[in-house]
Amino acid sequence: MDVDNPAHSYLQQQQNEVPSALAQYFREFEDLYERKLWHQLTKKVEAFINIPEAAPYRIGLYNEFVKDWQKHMNKVKLVLFALAAARQFDSVPEAAEFMTKIAEDVDTPETQEAYVLASLESANFKLLLNDLDSTRDVLDLCQKKIELFAVVDPVIYASFYRVCADYYKAKASFGQYYKNALLLLACIDIQELSAEDRAQRAYDLCIAALLSDNIYNFGDLLSHPILGSLKGTEHEWMVALLLAFTSGDIAKYESMASSLHSQPLLKQQEAMLEQKIRLMALIESMFKRQGAGTRLVPFNAIAAETKMPINDIEHLIMKALSLGLIRGSIDQVDKQVTVQWVQPRYLGKDQIQSLVDRLSQWESHVKNTAQKMSQTAPELFA
Repeated sequence: MDVDNPAHSYLQQQQNEVPSALAQYFREFEDLYERKLWHQLTKKVEAFINIPEAAPYRIGLYNEFVKDWQKHMNKVKLVLFALAAARQFDSVPEAAEFMTKIAEDVDTPETQEAYVLASLESANFKLLLNDLDSTRDVLDLCQKKIELFAVVDPVIYASFYRVCADYYKAKASFGQYYKNALLLLACIDIQELSAEDRAQRAYDLCIAALLSDNIYNFGDLLSHPILGSLKGTEHEWMVALLLAFTSGDIAKYESMASSLHSQPLLKQQEAMLEQKIRLMALIESMFKRQGAGTRLVPFNAIAAETKMPINDIEHLIMKALSLGLIRGSIDQVDKQVTVQWVQPRYLGKDQIQSLVDRLSQWESHVKNTAQKMSQTAPELFA
């Protein structure tokens, strides 16, 4: 062992100063370092920085030890170790500057994945400083680079979608937040998030789904286990609200007015939510009728189901047509609409049972038709 090596001196010092439960890690670091087992050392350091008790030691570990042998390690791992240290800084500007320097250090033709990851994490710190323009520039640059990679480490995709989601959240762009937040969840194991983080992500997704002006199908969210993190929290009712929208249940929506008013964002957008629940009721109504073989629907029937004045129905249908929620044509003279197609949608248990009943009716109708044909033209069935 080289006693004059600062890395050795640091490891020896830490073995004597850290709690006994962590001292073993530093002894193993020293052993692997001396034997130049860089891959095994990388894995051991990764395991160490991921335990909560290691938080106070992450900055020192990176500066005094990891930097000493960084040329021997995978550069994506190096960026992750640097990020773990940066998250312990008291100053966000300092953390942003630190990650920017890391990005510059790994900006080589052979390590562009690491460069993208470091750039994204630097942008994430800048986003905390409300530097939206700089964050947007980094996202655009990194997206172009990611598209050129033959293979992309999931951790890079996760970082990209996380920063995108947080950027769109800051911009109050609900549809884009919803899209990128769901893509983020597809890249990670949600059990690795803290219970608080899971609940916050679920809450933000619910808000985005409700307030987006172009999302009328909540199936991806309603079928995702992230919503389970709201159970037992003050926002548990939001799942029921999403289900009310999905089924176009206006009565259920109106019964939850007090809960809705407790959320400032939802209360501010109450007029938009009123229109959205009625659009969802319209879609549900058309979906049921299509299953029953009815495509021509009078305005007065729609008015009754959406709880709107009949004079407002034509505008509601035009809105649904413009959003691509339905396809069809309006007869302004006879005040009716013909619907050829309804947007595919998430089905709850009651809706699935309704679909099963309709399929059973269709099967019975086909059998009856076949039986009549066999009686009137038996030669066709010979």
